[in-house]
Amino acid sequence: MVRGVDATGAEFLELTKTLSISANGACIASTHSLRPDLTISLTFPAPSPASSSMVPSETPPVTARLRSQSASGDLRLLGLEFLRPLE
Repeated sequence: MVRGVDATGAEFLELTKTLSISANGACIASTHSLRPDLTISLTFPAPSPASSSMVPSETPPVTARLRSQSASGDLRLLGLEFLRPLE
């Protein structure tokens, strides 16, 4: 899930598709056009627990900066750099 402000200045919350992810960043597909160098907040769903309430339903928010974006049909492909690498 992505939370941020789009190119028009409107706040948004969107369930997106992660296309690739590494310790330093990710590429996601979004319906929003964003401003260059925008900082956004991401949460990733946790793997489905095998009936244990000890596993959270999502990760703590991760802050990322937009480094690139391109159009792909009705979607925007967003290249994001995490402000702190994932462990």
